[in-house]
Amino acid sequence: MQIISDAGVFAGSSSPVYVTHMASAQLSVGTYSIPAGGVDDQSPHAEDEIYVVTSGRSGFTGPWGRTEVGVGSVIYVPAGEEHRFIDVTEDLTLLVIFAPPYSGED
Repeated sequence: MQIISDAGVFAGSSSPVYVTHMASAQLSVGTYSIPAGGVDDQSPHAEDEIYVVTSGRSGFTGPWGRTEVGVGSVIYVPAGEEHRFIDVTEDLTLLVIFAPPYSGED
C-alpha cells in the first residue's frame, strides 16, 4: 500500500509540468499541470492513459474532435492516439494514470 501525497495538485509553474508520483510493473501515476494560456505540446504515448481533471478548465482535442473538460472530467486515451489540451482558460491540473507505466518516451 502507498499513499501518494500531492497527486493532482497544481505545480504552480508558468509552463506545463509533468511529475511522476509512483510506478509499479503495471502502471504509473503522475500529475500534469498546465497554466492558463499554456501550450500542451505532447505527442502520442506508447501507453494507455486516464486523465482525471482535479482543477481548471480547457478544451481537449483528438481525432474524434473537440470537447470541453473541467473538474471531475475523466478521459481515457488509448496508446498511440493523438490528443492535447487546448485553450486552457484556468490553471489545469490532471491526475494521470498510465498503463503500462509511463516510459517517458512519446
